[in-house]
Amino acid sequence: MPRTVLLIHGAWLTPASWDTFRTRYEARGYECLAPAWPLENRKISELRRAPHWDLVRLTVGKIVQHYAALINALPEPPILIGHSLGGLTVQMLLDRGLGAAGVAIDPAPARGIFPRPHALRAAFPVLAAWNGWNRMATMTPEQFAWSFAHLSTPEEQRAAFEQYVVPTPGRLYYQLALGIGTRVNFANPDRPPLLLISGEQDRTIEPSMVRQEYAKYQRSGAVTEFKSYPGRTHWIIDQPGWEEVADYAIEWAERNATRYAREHGVAPVMPAGAGDVSDGHQGSAAITQ
Repeated sequence: MPRTVLLIHGAWLTPASWDTFRTRYEARGYECLAPAWPLENRKISELRRAPHWDLVRLTVGKIVQHYAALINALPEPPILIGHSLGGLTVQMLLDRGLGAAGVAIDPAPARGIFPRPHALRAAFPVLAAWNGWNRMATMTPEQFAWSFAHLSTPEEQRAAFEQYVVPTPGRLYYQLALGIGTRVNFANPDRPPLLLISGEQDRTIEPSMVRQEYAKYQRSGAVTEFKSYPGRTHWIIDQPGWEEVADYAIEWAERNATRYAREHGVAPVMPAGAGDVSDGHQGSAAITQ
């Protein structure tokens, strides 16, 4: 099985949002990569004060191509784990046959997935902005608290906002809303295994949206599973209890990447220090509460 985990962040965030997952996975013997989006490999203070002028033209396709190039430069396919827009990126990379297995946590909607009322409210400030297609969008502490971390304490909300939140290209939101450049072939039978994870209290990517994706993947014979976490918001990767999510994700990926490699004639390589993981396979499509 692969020794490498590639962590892909979402809109409004930087690779620092993966610091907890990264530390935990490195303790299991993995090499963890958490590259920034194109043009965002800068200090958070700089991204807030003066984002690169060309970031307004960043698209979903450019983000996917950025990570595809990084994957192709690696000696072996990595495990892919993405959050929000990073979760959609994971699905699009798997659809290209890239990666050993993928985990999409509260993934942004692919084309054909319809948003729900809370998700529309979370996106409204960006979509309603004048000339939002060509502008960098900013998020207020109040918007972060409502859409990402409404179950966290005010102190936790403020600390997370100050540590992680940066402007994001408004163009990405229009693409997600209109299904431009966000297509996934849900019927692809040859892609690597995929786990979809949903926080049941998520307002930005409501649980029904992730369930829509899971239902569409039933057209594929590829391994697809769904895991739901009650009491988790869009800030699932860093709110209390994140360890449970991190451990389930990597153990699922370990198990299914090994099986996928075996079935496709690739000798699995276990990471140094990784413990044994029971099989627990539930078929080509399974749902876990």
